[in-house]
Amino acid sequence: MSDAGTTRRDLFKLGAATAAGLIATRLGAVEVNEPVALKPAPKAPFNPATAASMPTRNLGRTGLHVGLFSLGGQAAIEKPNNETAAIPLIERALDLGVNYLDTSARYGGEARWSEQYFGQVMKRRRREAFLATKTHDRTADGSLRILETSLKLLQTDHVDLWQLHAMSTMKDVDDVCAKGGALEAFQKARDQKLVRFLGLSGHTDPEVLAEAIRRFPFDCLLMVLNAADTWHLPFQKTLLPLAVEKEMGIIGMKIPARGRILEGVPPPSPDKQRGTAKHDRPGTLTMKEAMRYSLSHPVSTVIIGVDTIAQLEENVRIAREFLPFNATQLEAMEQKVKPIYGQANWYKRDAPANPK
Repeated sequence: MSDAGTTRRDLFKLGAATAAGLIATRLGAVEVNEPVALKPAPKAPFNPATAASMPTRNLGRTGLHVGLFSLGGQAAIEKPNNETAAIPLIERALDLGVNYLDTSARYGGEARWSEQYFGQVMKRRRREAFLATKTHDRTADGSLRILETSLKLLQTDHVDLWQLHAMSTMKDVDDVCAKGGALEAFQKARDQKLVRFLGLSGHTDPEVLAEAIRRFPFDCLLMVLNAADTWHLPFQKTLLPLAVEKEMGIIGMKIPARGRILEGVPPPSPDKQRGTAKHDRPGTLTMKEAMRYSLSHPVSTVIIGVDTIAQLEENVRIAREFLPFNATQLEAMEQKVKPIYGQANWYKRDAPANPK
């Protein structure tokens, strides 16, 4: 393939890590307003349904194991006043063995609906899930305030993973690494046992994330990984091997590119679409093809937001029945999405229009 695509050499480099990750594995209290005091580290979460529900993979060097499919905190879980849909989705996900839940202080607007909904379930079932949230503030003080509210809304005394949200520019990297930057808050929160592990996320430019993980030993990386990624600013070409080298927990996102990669999904009106690469035609992959493509790479898990119980159950079923694509099949998926790669990369820097 061309330099823009996944090369066989790249695949072979990652092959050993992928093979190791495919092995199914059986899964063997601080108030933020209190004076600073170190307490015993929280115990690792354990969902008894996970091992029988789907294969698991190592979450990097954290020592934890996560199911192949994880629940994202967007879609129905970030909509305002949507308790009757959101809370049953979270409950059903845990019942089905999902053991990684991802949310953010930015999901659901100023009210932070996503964290609120997760909190309604976490107050009863906290021990069943590896819980991740994020800060979008680049300063230490601002991030600690965000974390304080996150803990209250999530109704827990700690989160398992705290992440820098949407790292998009080199200025973001400089700001969080500077004196008084967010990384000071990250280390303080970890020392105080308010968070267990540290991570970052981004979907605009892979080199920004690569620079950040060169500067700081993050535990986890939340990164773009879908079949259209290979055609514009590919995250899988340089960022993915770097994260594998550093033994990070790697969480794939934008698996269906918010539906823009999926066949049979009609586009919304242009004024309701974010980004410059407008969704002007249906996608070309099934959900099973989209998930199989991403999971055939050395990721720990993939997070996907859902709107219905049926979507949730389909994703768990795909994870349970997962078989990896070979190199030829991966290339076929990349070629299949090429006609719509512009709309599927809408979140990246300089996203192109679809080819004519």
